[in-house]
Order: sequence, then C-alpha cells, then structure tokens
Amino acid sequence: MSHVQPAFDGTEFAAPAPAVSRRSIDDYEAWESIVRPVFVEVAKAGRPFLCWKVAQQHDLPEPPSQKLDWARLMASLHRDHIIRCDGFGLARDKSACRRWRGTTEAMQGRAA
Repeated sequence: MSHVQPAFDGTEFAAPAPAVSRRSIDDYEAWESIVRPVFVEVAKAGRPFLCWKVAQQHDLPEPPSQKLDWARLMASLHRDHIIRCDGFGLARDKSACRRWRGTTEAMQGRAA
C-alpha cells in the first residue's frame, strides 16, 4: 500500500506506507515487554543515547499514551539502576530532552 501525493502539474508521487511495526499498542505491559529489552541492551553498551533515537533506530512500536508512557518506561529503567541521566539532548522538535547512559551495573550485567 502506498500514499499518493498529487503534484500541481498532474503527476503523482507514490510514497511508501508507514512501517507496520510503528503501530501503537493499546496495552502498556505488552508494549513494555517489547521495548524494555531493547533499552536494556542499549544501556549495556554504555554509550549516551536519546530515547526517541533508540525508538527510531530499532523501529519500536508507539506506546498507548505517547505523552506519558515513554517517561514511565525511562523512570522504571532508572529506578532499576539500568540507566542514569547523562545531560540533555535535542528532541525531534528541537526542545530539550534527557540524554541517558547505562549504569556500571548494567554494563557489567548485574542489573536487568
């Protein structure tokens, strides 16, 4: 399936449909069971990361509540000593968002 965008001169540009895996999942626990292992693996690498970039790179599904559930996930990873705040970066809309990094416990495999 493709989306068709007509041009002013009458030609049509066909664009691919959005990826199926970028769908929204209605149940938080089901969404978290898909997304959390990806963030744990990213934290084990020890490099700084932005939440939205990880979701985009790994083509993760959207949460039930876009405004609340990403923060809820990151708070649970922080509470479980898997990630720590490592400054700030730019969100997609160029506003500030937290940059995260895996903890020493996560890098050594002691936290998960």
